[in-house]
This record gives sequence, C-alpha cells and structure tokens, in this order.
Amino acid sequence: MNKHLTAAGAALALISPFLAWTWTPLYPGDLTLYGYPGGSQLVTLVCALTATALLAAPRLAPAGAVRALRAASLAALTTTWVTVVAIAVDLGGVVNLEPGAWLAAGSTALLAVGAHRLPDDTLDPPRPVPRLPRWAEVLVITAVFVLAMYVLTYGITTGSPEEFLAFLPAALFLGRALTVSGLGAALGALTARNRTATAVAALAAALVFPFTQSDGQYTAIADNILIFAAVALGLNIVVGLVGLLDLGYVAFLGTGAYTAALVSGSSFSTLDIGPLPFWATALLGMAVSLVAGIVIGAPTLRLHGDYLAIVTLGFGEIFRITVNNLDGSSGPSLTNGPNGINSVPDINVLGFDFGAEHHILGVEFGRFANYYLLLLAVIALVVFLYSRVGDSRIGRAWIALREDEKAATAMGIEGFRFKLLAFAMGASLAGLAGTVMAHLQTNAVPDNYKFADTAPPNSAFLLAAVVLGGMGTVSGPLVGAALLYLIPAKFEFFSKYQMMLFGLALVVMMIYRPEGLIPDRKRQLEFHEEAVTT
Repeated sequence: MNKHLTAAGAALALISPFLAWTWTPLYPGDLTLYGYPGGSQLVTLVCALTATALLAAPRLAPAGAVRALRAASLAALTTTWVTVVAIAVDLGGVVNLEPGAWLAAGSTALLAVGAHRLPDDTLDPPRPVPRLPRWAEVLVITAVFVLAMYVLTYGITTGSPEEFLAFLPAALFLGRALTVSGLGAALGALTARNRTATAVAALAAALVFPFTQSDGQYTAIADNILIFAAVALGLNIVVGLVGLLDLGYVAFLGTGAYTAALVSGSSFSTLDIGPLPFWATALLGMAVSLVAGIVIGAPTLRLHGDYLAIVTLGFGEIFRITVNNLDGSSGPSLTNGPNGINSVPDINVLGFDFGAEHHILGVEFGRFANYYLLLLAVIALVVFLYSRVGDSRIGRAWIALREDEKAATAMGIEGFRFKLLAFAMGASLAGLAGTVMAHLQTNAVPDNYKFADTAPPNSAFLLAAVVLGGMGTVSGPLVGAALLYLIPAKFEFFSKYQMMLFGLALVVMMIYRPEGLIPDRKRQLEFHEEAVTT
C-alpha cells in the first residue's frame, strides 16, 4: 500500500512541472507555460525523477534505496512548497496559483508521506559495486563532474532569491540522498582509483563555465568563490590537518593583496617600485605572507586551544589597525591609511591583458572570464600542493599532532617546528590568493580584512567555510566557500543577520553532521563510531 502511495505521488510529481503554476510571468522563471518546465519547475522535475528512479530500481543504491528515496522526496517537497508559497506571497494570495501548482504541492506531499512510511532497508552490508573497465570509469567520472558543474552553474546563475531559495534545499537533500544510498562512497572509491582522470575531469568541467556565460555578472560571483575557496584551502592546512584554531587568517590574504598593490604600478602606491611582472608579484606576495606567518606563528604556536585562538584573533586585528594607520600622519606613509591603494592595474602576462576582451574558440571573454581562468590555475596549484603535502611525511606528522600532540611528540615529532611550517605554508597560499584579489578588485583597503563583517572575505567566513565544508579534505572547503558566498550574494536580508545565521548553521552542523558536508573518512568514523561498531 505504501509503495503504491509513493508511486502515485512520484507519477503526479513528474506530471506537475509540465503544467502552469501561475498565470502571470511576473514571478521569476516564467511558470505560465504548459508542456515546457521552467525556473523552479525544473528542480522539482529533477527531484521527482530521482525519487522515481530509486523507487523503480532500488538496486541503484548499494546501501539501500529507502533512505535515499526519503531524502529525494524531501528535496521535491521543499523545493515545490517554497516555490508555491513564494508565488502566493509575491503575487498577493493563493488565487495566483494555477492547477499545476496545486498538483505539485499535493503530489510531493504524497510522495514524502509514502516514502517515510516504507519499511527501512535491511541491506547489511551494502552491495558491492562492480568494477568497470578503465575507460568506463573515466567516462563516469567525467559525467559526474560535468553534472556537478551544471548544478553549481544553475545555483550561481539563478536570477532571483526565490529561485535560489527553491534550489538550495533541493541540492542539499539530493546530496543527502547520494550519501545514504552508498553511491557517494562508490564514487569516492572510483575517484581514488583514477586520481589523474579525476583531476583532469574536474578541471575540464570547471573550464566549461565561462563558455556558458554571455556577460560578466555571474562570472564575477564565480571569481570571488574561487578566491575564497583558495584561501579556505590554505586555512584548511592549519585548521583541518594540524588542528590549530586560527581566527586571524584573513590578515595573510591582506598581506598578499597589499604587497601586490604596492608593486603593481598603481598611481596610489607609495613605493617607487614596479610595475613588476605578475609572476614576480605573486612570488613576492607569497614570500611576504610566509614571513608574516613565521613572525606571527613563532611566538604564538607554543600556546594551545583557546589561548592560541585569542592571540591569532588579536594579530588579525593588529594587521587591520596597522595598515589603517600607515597613512603618513599617525605612522609611516605606506598604505594610505583608510583610503587604501586604489587603481591597481589589471594583470598582463606575456602580452595577455586580463582587463581586455579576448575571443577564445569563438567566445568573447571579458575581464571576469579572464580572471576566472587565472583563478582556476591558482586553485589547481593550491589543490596540488595541498594533496601532495597532505600525503607526505609532513602531512602525516600534522595529522598525528592534530590527533594527539603529546603522543606525537613522544614519537619524535617536533611539534613546534611542524606547526610553524603549517602556519607558514597556509599563510603563503593566502598571500597568493591575495595578489590576484588585489588586481581583480583593483584595490586593497583595510575594511576588507576584518574578523567579521557583513560581506566576505573575513576570518569568520573562512573558518565557517572550512568547518561546514569538511575539515581535512580538498573538496570540503571548496563546497563550503561556494555555499557561504552564494547565500549572502543571493539574499539581501542575509547580510543583516550573517553572523547569527552562520552561528546557527554551525550549531546545527555540530549536532547532525559534525564532520562537515564532505567529511574526511577518519573524522567521519570518529564522530560516528557507533555506526561502525553496530
């Protein structure tokens, strides 16, 4: 009976996106057409298709399909009801709902009720996933990354808060379905066996994004996401691999940005240096940030826990106050004080001006698309360094210090030296991102580098990206940075309550998923030890 109820809900949910949900195109996405889903209807259709596939072919889920079906049904329910309620609120009442909207709301509710009344999976252990030929595995990996890039592109390019609000819970619940179905673990094993193919597929999928954009509006958002993702990966070395709570990390981003602004030929620069070529600017920004990391880390890394966090928070504020005062009146003339260093010129590499329009494969690339390509190269470099160091003897020493510093020290690991090395490496990667950020934003001003602010970057934002995404992983901070930048960018009201909502999100994550959205396997087993022993 419950299966038939679920099947009826899924079938009706598949039909509803092909009917009109409202009578007027004033609601974003144009939900007035019959036979042609648009806007949030597409999200409902995808969720319904996923639920139907799990219901019709439960063997698709190696760990069992019922829990995955429940998550998919919640994805369909939330995205549909958010859209239906938004139509009624925005347009002035339920009278603006067409029959398709009523059918969608009822069918997704029926689907969710039916899925949650199905008996639990009894599959133990999960079904083994058959090995595929090498070429087939590469094709699967490529398809997964193309699909992931399409999902991210859809989220970035949603043209209204209503559409993004409908998209976000659906994406989270479908991600939950992927995890509990066992497909996430199978995909992880697949990528582990084909690391080179995984890296190439990820880079190729990311390169597709600027070719899908006709202007720089959404590419600018993608640029900022990549900058913050690169910085979050650097912070992940300190927080995720070594377990040091750094609350002033944004200062290293500012160090790289100010270094680049001073030597890049800006008319506001107080130094008679430059313009230096970008490769020299990037190396100098990394070097200055590395030195800053050593200077800050040497006296502070002998502290532990809350004391270390408080001291790093103090150093972050000291940086902002210092650059704010180096204006020639209360200190030496170096940073122009609150006015900062403006008119930072665009990067020019081998005659390629990143501020000019170019044509690549017949597609016009504007300023933001050019910087997108450069930032992809930066992300690739940061991911390569992070992965190589994390798998090395140094990375294993960091993890040992994170797990039990006393035991690691007793085994011969010099805790202070390895922690200082992590601090310096994380700082240099933030400095590299800062050099690109100064050129992209064409300035470096003190207010950009606070501990907490209504808009990123700030230390609280970066730390939240690492914790929410998943400490100690490569993809976790990337996902965390994307979510935490997109949400304030899409919702104007969010900026007023950013810190409160970040704190609420952290509390919820600590209760229900303390290992993060994309967890490190070891940390996941630590937090869910009961699931392993039962």
